[in-house]
Amino acid sequence: MDKIKVGVVGYGTIGKRVADAVMLQEDMELIGITGHRYSYRMLIANEKNIPIYALDGVEDFIKNNVHIAGRIEDMLKKVDIIVDCTPKKIGKENKEKYYKPNKLKAIFQGGEKPDVADCSFVAQCNYDEAVGKDYIRVVSCNTTGLSRTLDAVNKKFGIKEVHATMIRRGADTWDIYHGPINAIVPVLELPSHHGPDVKTVLKDINIFTTAISVSTTLMHMHNVIVECQKEPTVEEALDLFKNTSRVRIVDNASGVRSTAQIIEFARDLGRNRGDMPEIVIWKEGIGVANHHKLLYMQAVHQESDVIPENIDAIRAAMGFKDGKKSIEMTNKSFGIE
Repeated sequence: MDKIKVGVVGYGTIGKRVADAVMLQEDMELIGITGHRYSYRMLIANEKNIPIYALDGVEDFIKNNVHIAGRIEDMLKKVDIIVDCTPKKIGKENKEKYYKPNKLKAIFQGGEKPDVADCSFVAQCNYDEAVGKDYIRVVSCNTTGLSRTLDAVNKKFGIKEVHATMIRRGADTWDIYHGPINAIVPVLELPSHHGPDVKTVLKDINIFTTAISVSTTLMHMHNVIVECQKEPTVEEALDLFKNTSRVRIVDNASGVRSTAQIIEFARDLGRNRGDMPEIVIWKEGIGVANHHKLLYMQAVHQESDVIPENIDAIRAAMGFKDGKKSIEMTNKSFGIE
């Protein structure tokens, strides 16, 4: 069977991780990435022998001894599918400028509006919906985190209603331009965009979300309250999450009491870049109130939880029908149990 030939447009926080993940897959081949101009990211890609296709700034690359394999148009001729990891709104522009004229399938990220794609995607929730689609949108890190756990809860207990608060990191770890320094910033939009975005994947879930940004770069936190149709117990919920793919349980006894310790845990596991693509739930943070209300706290590593979804989305778009098998293949390549 021929390998799927993948190109990655945008080599930032998500793009560089997608590129590395593609190179781990036995059924995929990374044809190359794109770059605007010389940077440490381009330097690293060059050192990894990843072909770089220039959008512009060719002279800048040459001046800094970074080899260019060609222009983006050259890469588009060689690939079966593009994973677009550019900043929000750029993906839609790229679709009209590059992908549609070249009749290329493409995966977009959660910063784009849902109408950029034929469907929004979280592998465990709606893989079948994405099979064979030309354009798939992998939803944001927060939406992915909520969808993974709420889908499991809905299948086990049924969901009447969800209220969740996103406690969002102020900026990514490398970002020196954004984020609160000494403030808690409420998102003055009710509901926050996360709830409506969940409904693009889990269409029948009644969910209301709020959000605040805080002075951290490591991870997001979600406080989730679910009104269940069937009465849950803490033990049943704990067992459910333990057996949900791409969800990890930690406990207070092990000393994992914060997002900082989760990242340290990921580093000690030997994870590339210290990533934690699983959604992390604290054992002691699971509770039941008023018989039918399930409460839990989860942490979301915003840099990495969507990376497995991008890999599964590639397979779905290319017509691989077995969602369970795709998830298993991707998990194995990531070292996810």
